[in-house]
Amino acid sequence: MGTTKTVTSWCLYDWANSAFATTVMAGFFPLFFKQYWSAGISVNESTALLGLANSLSAVLIAVAAPVLGAIADQGSWKKKFLILFAYLGVLMTACLFLVQQGYWMAAVVLYALGNIGFSGANVLYDSLLTDITTEDTVDYVSSKGFALGYLGGGLLFSLNVLMYLKPAFFGITDGATAVRISFLTVAGWWGLFTLPLILWVPEVKKELPAGLNLVTAGFKQFGNTFRKVRHLRVLFLFLLAYWLYIDGVDTIIRMAVDYGMSIGFEASSLIVALLIVQFVGFPAALAFGWLGKKWDVKKSIYLAIGVYLIVTLYATTISREVEFYVLAMLIALVQGGIQALSRSYYSRLIPKNQSGEFYGFYNMLGKFAAIIGPVLIGAAGLFARRVIGLPEVLSARISIGAVAILFIAGGILLALVDEEAGRREATILAEAGELS
Repeated sequence: MGTTKTVTSWCLYDWANSAFATTVMAGFFPLFFKQYWSAGISVNESTALLGLANSLSAVLIAVAAPVLGAIADQGSWKKKFLILFAYLGVLMTACLFLVQQGYWMAAVVLYALGNIGFSGANVLYDSLLTDITTEDTVDYVSSKGFALGYLGGGLLFSLNVLMYLKPAFFGITDGATAVRISFLTVAGWWGLFTLPLILWVPEVKKELPAGLNLVTAGFKQFGNTFRKVRHLRVLFLFLLAYWLYIDGVDTIIRMAVDYGMSIGFEASSLIVALLIVQFVGFPAALAFGWLGKKWDVKKSIYLAIGVYLIVTLYATTISREVEFYVLAMLIALVQGGIQALSRSYYSRLIPKNQSGEFYGFYNMLGKFAAIIGPVLIGAAGLFARRVIGLPEVLSARISIGAVAILFIAGGILLALVDEEAGRREATILAEAGELS
């Protein structure tokens, strides 16, 4: 395991980039996009545009991520690529400050590029974990980073919320200006707390064959991993189930505020709900990890899927802000747990001597999450409004309810996953080595 300084420096990147996930992705961007940048556009159209921005950026990084990670791994360029993507995200986030009212296209483009920077850097950040840990410490270090992410993102978001609610206290003219300034604080926070990783997290250097083409080698490594996954039937089934239900999870994270705005809740109430998720989620994630250990990991994942299904269906009926707070509390109880336990369950289905490349594939699949969901929400809302002719609020309720499809399908596929058969398949592959 790396030194305490090294481990803390790695974990601080989670503290750094979670500011984007909370203040921008989950909080102020969807709020500001609907109220300010897309002023004059209908509720359903603005929701569809936001969903499209999330989905397009997710598709781009998902397509590039596995090859990017393989190239970086082949050439020991993990940190170089991480710096490139992280500071792309920092720059695009800062540029959101400059976008004036009504310029929704500029906001969408900058947000999509910022999202690409955020997601691309995360692929490489995750891959550095194996360079600073051993098999015995990887869970502890990973959990520490996850915990600091909740805490750091929540602290900055709390400050940004105070700026928005009490702008005069900070010498700011109004709430809209406070939101724009918050994008600058995220950029500064993200950029500053990335520095410890740059300075003190080492990367394992590899001796490369003379004349190696990194791009060709990267594609070849990804192809080999994909070929192995196809031969592991149980693993492939789990990955498909994971992709569906985690898409639902990520969709709710990204679109919850937009939905609240669509059905008429005040922005301040939605922000309070996000703070509930952030600070309840920190201890709840640790408790859910304990539940998985003491009870059963697969059953615990099912519990989380069940809660999300209830949340999604209940969301179609709510009319009071207190009900939105209840939904936020329920989400906070399972959001971190379903992510952490899915990762640990996956470890049971892969060859132990090839965990690095298989976790790279797992991370790549995670980047494909939030592709179907946002488009599903936008399409369902527009269909209900324009084809069926339902009112905007009712159309919004139908659109969020459509996400339940992802949890139901993911849960059904997860039921077909036979853990013992998966272990046997992984053992055979581990003993056989590379497939011929």
